[in-house]
Amino acid sequence: MARLKTLAISIASGRVGYALFDGNELIDWGIASRATKTSTVLVGFVQELINQLKPDVFVSLKPDTESRKGTRTRKLIQAVADLAEHNYVLNVTVERPRPYANGFEEASAITKRYPELLGYKPPRRRRLFDPELRGTVLFEAVLLAEHVIFGGPETLAAALG
Repeated sequence: MARLKTLAISIASGRVGYALFDGNELIDWGIASRATKTSTVLVGFVQELINQLKPDVFVSLKPDTESRKGTRTRKLIQAVADLAEHNYVLNVTVERPRPYANGFEEASAITKRYPELLGYKPPRRRRLFDPELRGTVLFEAVLLAEHVIFGGPETLAAALG
């Protein structure tokens, strides 16, 4: 069986993160700030990623679920989900997995599996009044991809209907 290329996109306030897996190997990742200026700019950025990286599976957050994301961010998530429907990729939308108590534990666990992401890991646990760090969106994208890759056949089967 051929290895599937999985591209996961995560959107937060003012930034978008992506992670590309070939099978279960992380091969590309990034964070963009300017891409979230408008939904048109974001859709163009994501379409460019799809065209360049040629994924078999596209993973994003479910736009209709309750989340901690703001209204504008949820609209951007919906725009990306709509875009994926018009591409020749298996479009999988999932609820955000929360296997860790906080973002610092999440980043620590992910950087143990993918040491190449150490530069994005926060230096310490975020305090209540600290702003969310830029790299958080990247760790969320990795979690979304892992949820589909390692989530078993029912995750992909649900996307197929």
